[in-house]
Amino acid sequence: MAPKVSPSCRLIFCLLISVAVLRPGLGWSTVNSAYGDTIVMPCRLDVPQNLMFGKWKYEKPDGSPVFIAFRSSTKKSVQYDDVPEYKGRLNLSENYTLSINNAKISDEKRFVCMLVTEDNVFEAPTLVKVFKQPSKPEIVNKAPYLETEKLQKLGDCISRDSYPDGNITWYRNGKVLQPLLGEVAILLKNEIDPVTQLYTMTSSLEYKTTKADIQMPFTCSVTYYGPSGQKTIHSEQAVFDIYYPTEQVTIQVLPPKTAIKEGDNITLQCLGNGNPPPEEFMFYLPGQPEGIRSSNTYTLTDVRRNATGDYKCSLIDQKSMIASTAITVHYLDLSLNPSGEVTKQIGDALPVSCTISASRNATVVWMKDNIRLRSSPSFSSLHYQDAGNYVCETALQEVEGLKKRESLTLIVEGKPQIKMTKKTDPSGLSKTIICHVEGFPKPAIQWTITGSGSVINQTEESPYINGRYYSKIIISPEENVTLTCTAENQLERTVNSLNVSANENREKVNDQAKLIVGIVVGLLLAALVAGVVYWLYMKKSKTASKHVNKDLGNMEENKKLEENNHKTEA
Repeated sequence: MAPKVSPSCRLIFCLLISVAVLRPGLGWSTVNSAYGDTIVMPCRLDVPQNLMFGKWKYEKPDGSPVFIAFRSSTKKSVQYDDVPEYKGRLNLSENYTLSINNAKISDEKRFVCMLVTEDNVFEAPTLVKVFKQPSKPEIVNKAPYLETEKLQKLGDCISRDSYPDGNITWYRNGKVLQPLLGEVAILLKNEIDPVTQLYTMTSSLEYKTTKADIQMPFTCSVTYYGPSGQKTIHSEQAVFDIYYPTEQVTIQVLPPKTAIKEGDNITLQCLGNGNPPPEEFMFYLPGQPEGIRSSNTYTLTDVRRNATGDYKCSLIDQKSMIASTAITVHYLDLSLNPSGEVTKQIGDALPVSCTISASRNATVVWMKDNIRLRSSPSFSSLHYQDAGNYVCETALQEVEGLKKRESLTLIVEGKPQIKMTKKTDPSGLSKTIICHVEGFPKPAIQWTITGSGSVINQTEESPYINGRYYSKIIISPEENVTLTCTAENQLERTVNSLNVSANENREKVNDQAKLIVGIVVGLLLAALVAGVVYWLYMKKSKTASKHVNKDLGNMEENKKLEENNHKTEA
């Protein structure tokens, strides 16, 4: 509501306003504000002593004024004009500084501070500039892949909500991309939102790629102006899949091996260095002029030595682009003669051979009963100890897992052979009879004695080693006997006897008995003689004792007589 003034004052005010509008007043001042912030516009006038009131206005594009705020110098009251776009957004301070909150693009106008006295009107214009930082640029509508030597759209770089509009720049690996005919094309498009008056900038890039662009990062940036000057915001990096044709093919064996042996499964893999890589190839096998169409792999199972040769592959549509690899299939053959279980007779000859055929020099090892032999076995005359399990083993050291072995189980048979020995105990009271037996299969031993013909079981046997063992018995015969040792196996029954004399033993026993009797008789005679001598001695001792006693009695009587004589004399 306008202040009440006298008619004369109204006339003067209108004239002054008219004059103020027509004259230029003070110089321009610019206030920069960020979008959404508060615009602060000081009144750049010295307040006069006779000030009546102060007002703020803004000018339309056609120059006509629109008053928006009034403050009386006497009543200290503030009034805001009914302007819809500034309703609730204005604040006029005591020093006539005008603040507009929530800055908008539409606030970018020429505002004027007016101080009015009774005789004059003073003006100070202020130009408001509003800035809006754009959003971070991003690369959209990216190509799924780029083909070399072809100009094609890489993508769009877009940045939104900017004021004023910004400028978009493209980069490859950090370096600015400039338009270049046939290689780089850049199209920029700016759009303004009719409501917010904010700009959206879009830049499209067309680019001709090469293999050098593999894994190269592409970025874009937006450069804009803000309240404090020019700034730049960069996008995230984008890396594109580069398609290029195959220029070379290679072939390899899977899984990688240092050597291939018979029985292995091998897979040939053909690769092209293009992107995307070729999915099909032609494979050529040794001795087969016609190729085999397959995926990038071809498998051969259970290969044999005749699979050795050169293997090749090529592209389906470019057979001149070919690759090859040489494959050697290693082999190892072993022939043992004889092999398996062989039964021979003791004393026979047995030639043994182990023949090796291999793709390389092979090592040969002979084992007997899991013990390594120093040389190959050779039998000109077989013995029982030659029996056992023989193994001929060969291997190719350079080829893992390639080894062969054959075995020979040699059985040496023989009829039982007997040898009997006799050993007399030093005391002569017993004899040890030993029956040594040799033969295979192991002969069973039986003992018999002449007369009774009974089998003697109370025997002691040694271990059966190399076709030999013995059985022994200890006897003390009272008469001459014959001991018979019988050895029997599946081949034959052999008997051998040994006479054992009892004379020698009996004479020794008689001699010993005689000696014992003689000793006993001698001892008895000695005892008898000793007894007689003792008796005679005792008898003589008793007679002598009687004489002694008698003499002693006579002496005592004589003594008593002498004593009596002395008494009488006295």
